[in-house]
Amino acid sequence: MAAAEPLSPAEAEALVRALRGTELRDAGGTGWLRQHECVDKLNMHAILSASAGREQLLIELLVSHCKIPVLIGELITVEVWKHKVFPVLCRLEDFHPSSTFPIYVVLYHEASIINLLETVFFHKEICESAEDSILDLIDYCHRKLTLLVARSASRQPGTQQELHPEELASPPSMQELQKQAEMMEFEISLKALSVLRFITDQVGSLPLSALTRMLNTHNLPCLLIELVEHCPWSCREAGKLKKFDNGAWHVVPPEDQMKMTKLDGQVWLALLNLLLSPECQQKYHFDGFNKSQLLKLRAFLTDVLLDQLPNLVEMQRFLSHLAVTDPAPPKKDLVLEQVPVIWDHILKKNKGKWEAIAKHQVKHAFSPTEEELKFQARRWAQTYSLDMLEALAPDKPRCRVCGVEAAKRCSRCRNEWYCTRACQVQHWQKHRTACDLLAQAPGTAGTQ
Repeated sequence: MAAAEPLSPAEAEALVRALRGTELRDAGGTGWLRQHECVDKLNMHAILSASAGREQLLIELLVSHCKIPVLIGELITVEVWKHKVFPVLCRLEDFHPSSTFPIYVVLYHEASIINLLETVFFHKEICESAEDSILDLIDYCHRKLTLLVARSASRQPGTQQELHPEELASPPSMQELQKQAEMMEFEISLKALSVLRFITDQVGSLPLSALTRMLNTHNLPCLLIELVEHCPWSCREAGKLKKFDNGAWHVVPPEDQMKMTKLDGQVWLALLNLLLSPECQQKYHFDGFNKSQLLKLRAFLTDVLLDQLPNLVEMQRFLSHLAVTDPAPPKKDLVLEQVPVIWDHILKKNKGKWEAIAKHQVKHAFSPTEEELKFQARRWAQTYSLDMLEALAPDKPRCRVCGVEAAKRCSRCRNEWYCTRACQVQHWQKHRTACDLLAQAPGTAGTQ
């Protein structure tokens, strides 16, 4: 099998140039799907380029064409759609879609964008090119982390919530889609944590409004401390420790249970940036409550943790000093405070129109004919070649049903993996529609 390659420079530039903001009403439509394909191809290209250390061209293209604010606007637009329009769709009595695939694509759009941003926000110039929209991205990340904390406090993270009575009244296919959306939300929130950490890496070059937003408006240090305490990507099940990594829950062997995960590291690095940088120390209010919360971190700074992330020794020293002193009040800057605008603009523009938007999309985007579904399946088969997907896979394939390593692939669509025939049979009713579509797309059908 030939190794998957990133896009050529000309292809990458064409896709970057094609990125446009879309309207809430257009989600799922033909023009919107073209934008989604652009984002997805750039997302895959970014991951492949970064793994090869050749992502600089894409970074330059996104910066020179001013596309980071566009991507942030799209991210928040689909977030509003998910919170305001999707619930209305699920309650429409006369909506019985033959396939929920088009709706799933809209839900997946948010995951594609945040994944692309996670890959590129490692670079300082990307963060700076966001300009005023960095405030909207900070608010977005705050909403996602707040959701993570709330879920970890109420139930096992990453598992499916019980459906509300009004959701139970929706068709089974829509109920399944709601469960998928719930799982996807958890993974998106983890990506938002990484993006936020990369933003905190640049506190020295962020506008004062961004620092104020993170430290005072949202009090991100205290929110991050709650993540340290609750650790939503870790849980115990049947006496075994499980951690979420690379899109799945894994049982952690005893010898690795004290090992820091990438997500643990993102939280600690963000705290280091927000608490130890001079810019933040001048603006953060170390009052009685905040001080008591920060001192909770001392219990987590064990020798094992310090060995894995030596920079935390500085945090340990800072906390020891904080315990016996009262830091000076925050410096007050007489500046015109900027506020994020994208979320509020979308809400005001579409206020009271959620049901009308849902019904419009049912008619024009979410009730495709069989031929339209086949056409879209062919488009997706071109976008997601198996070579490309397997190059992006961080680990061995895992069973779609139980999550263990899998060696058997669906022979019709070659898109799902299973560990045993029993798991494949169990999943068939859910998999059948997508399998039929993908199996009919040229170049994707396998040997029966």
